[in-house]
Amino acid sequence: RPKEMPAMTTATTTDTPAYAPKLVVFVDGSVYSRSVCDHAAWIARHTGASVELLHVIDRRKLASPPSDLSGSISLGARSALLEELSNLDEQRSRLAQLHGRAILEDAKAVMDEAGIENVSTKLRIEDVVEAVTETEADADLLVIGKRGEAADFAKLHLGSNLERIARHSKKPVFVASRAFKPVKRCLIAYDGGPSAMKAVDHIGRSKLFANLECHILIVGEDSKQNQQRLADAKALIEAGGHKASGEIIPGIPDKTIARVVDEQGFDLLVMGAYGHSRIRNLLIGSTTTEMIRACLVPVLLFR
Repeated sequence: RPKEMPAMTTATTTDTPAYAPKLVVFVDGSVYSRSVCDHAAWIARHTGASVELLHVIDRRKLASPPSDLSGSISLGARSALLEELSNLDEQRSRLAQLHGRAILEDAKAVMDEAGIENVSTKLRIEDVVEAVTETEADADLLVIGKRGEAADFAKLHLGSNLERIARHSKKPVFVASRAFKPVKRCLIAYDGGPSAMKAVDHIGRSKLFANLECHILIVGEDSKQNQQRLADAKALIEAGGHKASGEIIPGIPDKTIARVVDEQGFDLLVMGAYGHSRIRNLLIGSTTTEMIRACLVPVLLFR
């Protein structure tokens, strides 16, 4: 009996595809939309990220306000009025969706012009916080403008959705300034807290900061503890191959940070976001909100 041939085994090698980060970019048709797209294109170009352009239509703004029809209107007139209101809601929804698609087409054109290839668009009718919760699961970064479509340009006015998104998102949020300018120098507001440590760790690992000059600022007493915090943060960024410097300056955090950004000409501010409860912020204010208001440069927030 002939000997059986040994079973042949074929070695197969499967190359694990490199992980590609994803940006979710909120566009609303405001004057900030162009800047939001330009900043998103800059991020995507340096990180190889895909881009999802998202326009959210608030469903609460589509429906007609409740009408009190309990008066002396006859049943037939009341029914006709209800039907007319229903038709009006339907027309309003159709127009809002057409407007939303036009906004997304314009945003997509900006990304195409910038040479960003992996771009998708999405239109959602829901509350913006619901949209954040549902879209950020597979996202690495959210990009939004400082002010929205309905915002005026008073110095202290921020977009109504900005704080809601920044507070609810579990992912970093990039808040674009009104106009895009090349980012070369980055200021990191560091206090040793969990969100600030998360920001420093992200910077050390991210390709986005590879060619940026990173400067760490601690506002407070020049103590041994703060000196050690500064040294640790600087070492973590440099371990990623990035340039880093740092200093400790006494003062009030929001005013000092804003002054340093302005006087030293930084192009980007990175900081932890909303480290205290909403009630505490109502009582003493929020450094995060003050920074976004005061600084004319984009702000990258970490929770």
